[in-house]
Amino acid sequence: MTESFSRQLNALGAIAISLVLAFAFYSQFAAGELPCPLCLLQRVGFVAVMFGLLCNVIYGPRTSHYGIMLFGALFGAAVALRQVALHVIPGTPFYGDPFLSYHFYTWAFITFSVIILGTGVMLSFSSQYQEVKHQSLSKMPLLSKLAVGAVLLVTLMNVLSTFAECGPFECPADPVQYWLFN
Repeated sequence: MTESFSRQLNALGAIAISLVLAFAFYSQFAAGELPCPLCLLQRVGFVAVMFGLLCNVIYGPRTSHYGIMLFGALFGAAVALRQVALHVIPGTPFYGDPFLSYHFYTWAFITFSVIILGTGVMLSFSSQYQEVKHQSLSKMPLLSKLAVGAVLLVTLMNVLSTFAECGPFECPADPVQYWLFN
């Protein structure tokens, strides 16, 4: 695998994770489902994965960048599995509406598991680590520029919506309204 092809795969991964978070935003604002604290922590895991992907796009593929992705995905998977465990007990109400028969926290666990597997596969291609150089934004391919823009936009939206929901305080366990608009 060439370094250039690896950068493009990482750009596609960053766009894919951006779409996952964009869909979560759609659910948050269109369906009025405020994310719980565990949901917000899962979003932190996705942002950490996107950060590792973006580092690979901008600075070239490195094992340390894949390490960031693995730590983010392991954190997110642990939080998602915790939330699944909370709601698997019979009689315990679920949080949010299901999407394709699963709740978002179950999908998050599945997605983080796929990220961990994919990162392991990408780490095994040693030819991508040859003579890696920083790539300025102006010289990046369009796909890489789209990935950078999508990651920055989705991350900013996460920060702003979390502040609107929780403010400078601890987030409520079962949020029903935005702190900022209360």
